[in-house]
Amino acid sequence: MSEIATVLLPFFGLIAFGFGATRLMRLPAQGVSGLNLFVYYFAMPAWFFQLVATIPFREIEHWSFLIATTFATYCAFAIAFSLGALLNRGNVPDATIEGLVGSYANIGYMAPALTVAALGPTAGAATALVFAFDHALLFTIAPLMMALGGTARTNGSTMGRDILRRIFLHPFILAAFAGLAVSAVGVGMPGPIDAILVFLSSAAPPVALFAVGASLAQKHVGRVTLEMPALLVVKLILHPLIVYLLLSWIGGFDRTWLFAAVLMAALPPAANVLALAQKYESYRDQSVTAILLGTAASVVTVTVVVTLIFSGDLPINPFN
Repeated sequence: MSEIATVLLPFFGLIAFGFGATRLMRLPAQGVSGLNLFVYYFAMPAWFFQLVATIPFREIEHWSFLIATTFATYCAFAIAFSLGALLNRGNVPDATIEGLVGSYANIGYMAPALTVAALGPTAGAATALVFAFDHALLFTIAPLMMALGGTARTNGSTMGRDILRRIFLHPFILAAFAGLAVSAVGVGMPGPIDAILVFLSSAAPPVALFAVGASLAQKHVGRVTLEMPALLVVKLILHPLIVYLLLSWIGGFDRTWLFAAVLMAALPPAANVLALAQKYESYRDQSVTAILLGTAASVVTVTVVVTLIFSGDLPINPFN
């Protein structure tokens, strides 16, 4: 029990501190933006790079693991999209954002502190690479579905360039693949540069969690629509279950990587869902509510998953 508390109390506590400090101290929007700028462009890329670069390349799970986790995320998207389309009478743009609510986990900001604390440094590489592939998948699906739904009018080449830019110029993804290259070559970083990376990466998880809470404090819960509970069930329960069953069924994956993937899938919807909702002017107010309620509900679901992992009640291969 103490091990579980050691993982979960700092994780949710820092989010609560960020939320409470913003509400009680009236932290201005510019302050929260400054926190996010530091995390997004400096601290978290350093964390992603260092964790991937310091794992021996031979210990990094490769294509079968990443294809499986990405396919699981696609399945969650397809289920949430179908539920949304069924309940909103075929509104494709709204259903697309609803699909993201049910599949796009807040891996970038929330997963680093959780997976490494629960499973050790090796989980950092899994976190970085799963984020990169999930981000690529969902930032490809979103514009394609919006074009299909008639919200985004653009030609194919413009859309293709925008998709590639959003994927390959993302600071986290650039850092993860740079770390993967360093791991493959097997070279070390010069001492002064490594020291800077250590300072930045050490700050990344706590500041990111504080920023999550601060960002949530600036939003307000709106009306809970009919489909929202179903979407959050897909995100918080069905998505990690699909990841767990698929990876277990394929088999052969390292315990740390398997459970890291399950923990990441159990996280609530990411703030990027709101950014895409605002960009495409679809499901905007509801996505705010879904993010807030999903983050609150994840206190229960993440606690259950961590408890199952630590207690040994979540077998690596349930099919045997």
